[in-house]
Amino acid sequence: MNTRRPLLIVPAYNEEATIAEVIQGIRREGFDYVVVNDGSTDATLSICREAGFNVIDLPVNLGLAGAFQTGMIYACRHGYDCAVQFDADKQHRPEYVSALVAAVADHDIVIGSRFVERKKPRTLRMAGSRLISFAIRLTTGRTLKDPTSGMRCFNRRMMELLAYGINVGPEPDTLAYLIRSAHARVCEVQVTVDERSAGKSYLNMKTSIAYMVRILLSVLLIQFFRKKLGAAEVRQGETGAAGESARTRRDAAGAATGAASGASAACAPAPTPTASAPAAHAPTAWTAGAAEDLAGREAL
Repeated sequence: MNTRRPLLIVPAYNEEATIAEVIQGIRREGFDYVVVNDGSTDATLSICREAGFNVIDLPVNLGLAGAFQTGMIYACRHGYDCAVQFDADKQHRPEYVSALVAAVADHDIVIGSRFVERKKPRTLRMAGSRLISFAIRLTTGRTLKDPTSGMRCFNRRMMELLAYGINVGPEPDTLAYLIRSAHARVCEVQVTVDERSAGKSYLNMKTSIAYMVRILLSVLLIQFFRKKLGAAEVRQGETGAAGESARTRRDAAGAATGAASGASAACAPAPTPTASAPAAHAPTAWTAGAAEDLAGREAL
């Protein structure tokens, strides 16, 4: 049986219309979670506090990368085995988390992909995704069918690198960087991603083009000038994840009992993990430490 203990990291910026329903759905599935309120100017924080949600409040807007890294630091400090990046806008479905967590027993990163079984539509937005996939394949030799998916699961080794690294936001160029520099093993699991039901995405035609250009430049050029992860840094996650290999062997032995239900994978199937109880940590006392850690990085 898979006893891996995941944490769902839910960055939230002005998601008052959806945050309550998203967290209630996660709770029904029995997973631990932390909402990272990224300096929201609407009622997101008050809704979380009134409902008793596990929430970290950032005093200023750090953007997705800063909010995600805050959640990763929290996950590492509280001893989680893996962490799942999960959107606050109702696009991600919590019933697919078990399949991602099961697959991460044999991989470093598992992507909740829309296109393992389904064909990628020929739209302008997907043209950008195709270009990013091509760039990653060109520079790493690895084919990712849905590199822009925002639903990803990371094992403990990746958690350590993402929590304490510099310029390692949850973006496709970071995936390429980790594949090349940390020899990350990546696979994709078929999921369904819903359309945003409320709020407004920061991506429009102008920002989508700017995003694509930035990611392509990073994958094709900038990552070759980034700091190389030496052997000591690659081992950092392995040291921080003491017992990970033993758990992986146990999980692999249990994989023969059956496949995770509700998803098809581009990697070896594994059993549905036992859901963990909701987090009981008080995040407010921890928030100051997270802010100090991130402030140090911003100054670099």
